[in-house]
Amino acid sequence: MPLQPRERLRSPQPQRVRLPPERRRRGDVVAAAVLALLLVGAGVAVWRTSGVEGTTDVLAATPIAPPPPAIGVPAGFAEAWKAPSGATDHPVVAGPAVITADGSEVVGRTATTGAESWSYTRNRRLCTVGSGFPEGSTGRVLALYDSNTGWCSELTALSPETGTRIGASNPDLKPGTRLLADHTYVLATGTDYLEVWRSDLVRTLEYGHVVTPAQPARQPRPDCTYGSAAVAFGRIGVIERCPGEPTDRLTVLTADGQDGAETPQVQYSMPLPTAGATLVALSEGRAAVALPGPPRLLLLDAAGVQVGLIPLAVPDTDLTADATAPTATIGTAQGTTNGTDGQDDRIYWWTGSRTIALNSDLTPLWTVDGTLGPAQPYGGGLLVPSPAGLLVLDAASGTVLRTIPVSRSDRAAPVRLSTAGEMLIEQRGTEVVALRPTG
Repeated sequence: MPLQPRERLRSPQPQRVRLPPERRRRGDVVAAAVLALLLVGAGVAVWRTSGVEGTTDVLAATPIAPPPPAIGVPAGFAEAWKAPSGATDHPVVAGPAVITADGSEVVGRTATTGAESWSYTRNRRLCTVGSGFPEGSTGRVLALYDSNTGWCSELTALSPETGTRIGASNPDLKPGTRLLADHTYVLATGTDYLEVWRSDLVRTLEYGHVVTPAQPARQPRPDCTYGSAAVAFGRIGVIERCPGEPTDRLTVLTADGQDGAETPQVQYSMPLPTAGATLVALSEGRAAVALPGPPRLLLLDAAGVQVGLIPLAVPDTDLTADATAPTATIGTAQGTTNGTDGQDDRIYWWTGSRTIALNSDLTPLWTVDGTLGPAQPYGGGLLVPSPAGLLVLDAASGTVLRTIPVSRSDRAAPVRLSTAGEMLIEQRGTEVVALRPTG
């Protein structure tokens, strides 16, 4: 009898061999072990090729507590602690922490005692350390490391309270870079290239000599070198020295342009009357540029139109010292005073031998001779470092009210000031020194 279609398609079914329970369990264990080894191997491969390799981070057991606030200017200050910090050129205070950075190690310290609360160390040399992005938070500590290739291209953002890693990126910077910040952006300076980042460390602007441009011919003057630079109110300013141009040039850019980081959005770029210019400050609608021979302050509006040219009572040598400087050498400080609105919106500029206060419109208000750095608001008053210690100034007039003695090993070396609550923090060369109020 011929087979029916269903019977012709039927084929013998393989018989499932049932293993004893103990053999099934043994096989599962072996398979799980092989899978675990594969996962571990993949993890090791990722670790060895990531920025985590060669990193030692010791997190804070508890978040750093903020120090008590400063209440008035005290009768004196006493040294509370000090620590090496060769990778900073000014005191870095982020949230409640004082940050020191030396060699390859970044340390978050309790402001009042200097105790190490957390640390972050890599098998790389630190290029520089700064802080930024304070809007809506205590900010970020930004540690920039050499990638062992001669470039400063490994950036890590850390929480100031605990040292926890928050983010990382790979900029294209050279040794000597500085990190300058406003409330929204951080500017990384350089001799022929600038970078700007927003709070997620995404690059919003690259300007100058881009080594490997994603889109060629987007930079207007890639052959220029740079002097001082500044960032404020989402604006970037830089002094350019360009081949074939007998004087310096001021260029002001948007920190985060509409056409992406590769295409700079230039607000204006204009030749200056002379070489050796220094960009002193930017405001929301103005720029102040110091010019030598004779010393004067050029004020420009948001379109680059001159709105003032004011003589400066400073030595010409103070201004010409920046003629070949690769980065800004200026210092500013802003903070609380006894003003009617409780906020000091002035900018304090140290020329190299004296301190000048600029109003919110960037016009000079007063000058104090014989200082070692810019002024720092403190406890409703204003302090300026001097060879004798700290000058207590009247913020409105610049009049010296009194002098607080402070002992320093080099009485003529520059000093940069900052505050962490009641603690006054000084950067003296490659060392950070914390002063506690007394009396």
